[in-house]
Amino acid sequence: MSAVISRSDETGAASAAPRKAKRLRPFYWPFVIPALAVTCAVIVFPWVFTAWMSAHSWRLGGDTAFVGFENYARLLTDTRFWESMGHTLFYTILSVVAPLVLGTFAAVLFDSKMPLRGVLRAIFVMPMMATPVAIALVWTMMFNPSLGVLNYLLSVVGLPEQSWIYDQSTVIPSLVLVETWQWTPLVMLIVLGGLASLPREPYEGAEIDGANGWQKFRYITLPLIAPFMMVAVIIRTIDALKSFDIIYAMTQGGPGTASETINIYLYNVAFSYYDIGYGSAIAVVFFAVIIALSLVMLHLKQRAKWND
Repeated sequence: MSAVISRSDETGAASAAPRKAKRLRPFYWPFVIPALAVTCAVIVFPWVFTAWMSAHSWRLGGDTAFVGFENYARLLTDTRFWESMGHTLFYTILSVVAPLVLGTFAAVLFDSKMPLRGVLRAIFVMPMMATPVAIALVWTMMFNPSLGVLNYLLSVVGLPEQSWIYDQSTVIPSLVLVETWQWTPLVMLIVLGGLASLPREPYEGAEIDGANGWQKFRYITLPLIAPFMMVAVIIRTIDALKSFDIIYAMTQGGPGTASETINIYLYNVAFSYYDIGYGSAIAVVFFAVIIALSLVMLHLKQRAKWND
């Protein structure tokens, strides 16, 4: 009889344990649902709605009609779309390479024991703090062929005057000049952080072996700061691809369509020509291009990691 009672007690205790464990199991969904709802409302829904609009013929203020992939097929024969893609690629490459080279040089310079380097660093990063529209207005005045200070400076040193943003052949390099002036400090800060974290032992060994300054930079510094430079490349590529405000404020895509990047063309199609469906198709294709470039850059970033 006592064995039966003890066995039943053990069975009851064993069945109560899972019930207690189940009752104490944490439940996280009340904390996840608000963040999930905000993410869906801010990110997922706009892109789903954009994809839906790209499959319709919809002019602002008019009725919508389902056209399937007709808007995407239209892109294949749209010369202006492909020109804007070329302008975007050209603008992005220049806007990444120029700040990367100048920012790395500035980081190496400011990492040396130069006098007043703290003050010079503070002055150097000031362009990052200005608003894009203010920058665009100031540089537009400087680019003026008749009254701008840049042509005056060229004439002082005996160089021919330039048309800057008012000529189709020089408008994109001129815009890149503004982009470089504003965002070279960002690259400098990223690379400078990498330089501050480098070990001193490789440099001491190189000095014992008789390496000069260029050899130490080429074979020690540059490989070690490559991951930091890759981070700067990714950030600058994203910024250049989505650049809109400075270009629109300075040229509106002109002269003609010489500086019309994909963002400017998308804006014109959607809000100047009111072709919402076709503009949505452009946005979807551009998003796919950005995803492809992001995957390539992430692959390159993995290859840029340090080797043990």
